[in-house]
Amino acid sequence: MTETSSSWFGPLDTLSGATQSAPDNGSFSRLWRAFMSARVTIASVLVVLQLSIYALSNIGNIGNIGNRWSIGVCVAYLCATLAVRLWGRPKPAGRSFDARWAWAIGVDLVAFAALNLLQSSSINYTPLFALPVLLASVLGPIQLALGTAAAVTLFLLLDAWWISLQSMGELPSRFLQSGLSGLGFFLVALLANQLALRLVREEERSRKSRWAARMQSQVNELVIETLTDGILVIDGNGVVRSANPASRRLLGDEMRIAPFAMATEPLWQPLAEILQRTFALKTPQEADVSLNYLSRNARRLHVRTRLTPSRDRNRESLCVMFLEDLREMEARVRTEKMAAMGRMSAAVAHEIRNPLAAISQANALLEEDLQNPDHRQLTALVRQNAQRLAKIVDDILNIARVQLPGPEKHGSMLMLDDAVNRIASDWTKHTASIHQTRVATGSGNAYVSFDAEHLRRVMINLMDNALRYASPTANSIEVATQSAIAGQARLSVWSDGAPLEKTVESHLFEPFFSSESRSSGLGLYICRELCERYGAVIGYQRTRRGSVDGNEFFVAFRGGNRPRNAMPPSLEALSI
Repeated sequence: MTETSSSWFGPLDTLSGATQSAPDNGSFSRLWRAFMSARVTIASVLVVLQLSIYALSNIGNIGNIGNRWSIGVCVAYLCATLAVRLWGRPKPAGRSFDARWAWAIGVDLVAFAALNLLQSSSINYTPLFALPVLLASVLGPIQLALGTAAAVTLFLLLDAWWISLQSMGELPSRFLQSGLSGLGFFLVALLANQLALRLVREEERSRKSRWAARMQSQVNELVIETLTDGILVIDGNGVVRSANPASRRLLGDEMRIAPFAMATEPLWQPLAEILQRTFALKTPQEADVSLNYLSRNARRLHVRTRLTPSRDRNRESLCVMFLEDLREMEARVRTEKMAAMGRMSAAVAHEIRNPLAAISQANALLEEDLQNPDHRQLTALVRQNAQRLAKIVDDILNIARVQLPGPEKHGSMLMLDDAVNRIASDWTKHTASIHQTRVATGSGNAYVSFDAEHLRRVMINLMDNALRYASPTANSIEVATQSAIAGQARLSVWSDGAPLEKTVESHLFEPFFSSESRSSGLGLYICRELCERYGAVIGYQRTRRGSVDGNEFFVAFRGGNRPRNAMPPSLEALSI
């Protein structure tokens, strides 16, 4: 049960009692144990006090039956408090009457009231009523607190009335004293309850703040741990207080677990100099540095530093150092430049196609009317170069089409041997190279994840390259398929051409690179882009077929399962 309450010291949340709204009973349990221990202590003191009074009365031969009853009340009260302290379970009181609380507040009221009625000396037991009032105010709702204070006030007034019947002269003073005491207990109950509510509210706010700070800290740690940039947190003495995994990767195995002094590693002297400038100038610094390791190549880093704001003048700011691999930065820049050039090239290619078609058509019409061999030779030269330009335009547009994501990323499932036989057969007829080409399929009817049209383009490019450099002898070109490890299939196109130069081999699959001046250098680049789109790998190696060395381009396909009711691709889909 809850109730709406407001504090004199500020707005409160909806609470029912001082500690009832807490998310856990930690604070309530601590307060409960403290009050129960206080009750046991007060009961023990009362027992000792009553025994002392009784002993003194016996020494003075003053027999008092009231002392014995008081001792019995105190002993019974001590037993009750011990029982509640040892076996009681802390549980907040509700708005309705709870019988469990009768063993705490009720027992206190009965015990202290009995001591007041049985007092045989000048000892005043009225202040003891503050204990049940505080107990009800701090651990219970406002109703229980005011009810306890009202019960104490009624008892004091009844006690004053009873005493006044025996001595009429003290009636006004006793009623006044009882009334003031009751008013004080009401004020204690109200103020203690309000202060307890306030403390509960602050504890709840503190708990939420700790939870939010802990969650934010966990998120920050996760973000920093997963960053690709290295991050070092360094104090003014050059001690690295924290480092993320990326910084360990960039700085190498020499880096120890934080905290450690940066100056202990001579190779990090460029970083230490940037750190000193940051603290000296109190401004962010940015520079490119090179760390020269003896065991491996130099590591080039782009370093940025920032100082954390410090609101406390007694505390020095920390320097956060960001490390980024320059090679990765340069690779990203190259990628962005290539993407921009690709978009621009595609746009230019679209603009070139129309005037180029007009030139080719005009040249064809002009060639029909020419009879002079010299003039016809000039028109043939125009036709050849127009065709070359048209091929370059087509290659550039093909690159743009390859880079666009298709509706199905992994394409259809093809039976590799059947597709290779069809494509190779069409190509040999088209290029009149049947006697030069040998087809050897041996993938065991493996299925690969590849689009039929894209596989045709890859094979045509590889076989055109092989034909360009192969000798005119028989079987100088070999197209083969094999079954590789883990169920993967492999396609290879081999030719007996001369070995490639090392400079050419290192740039084979880059765009616009060719060893021939009349080639666009886009064929192998398109093959690589198509293979990567379907998870395949294309490569080059120098291999031997029989007793002849030659150049082999191979494609390792991603493994695939044969689809149900799979049909071989149609001849139209694989034709040139």
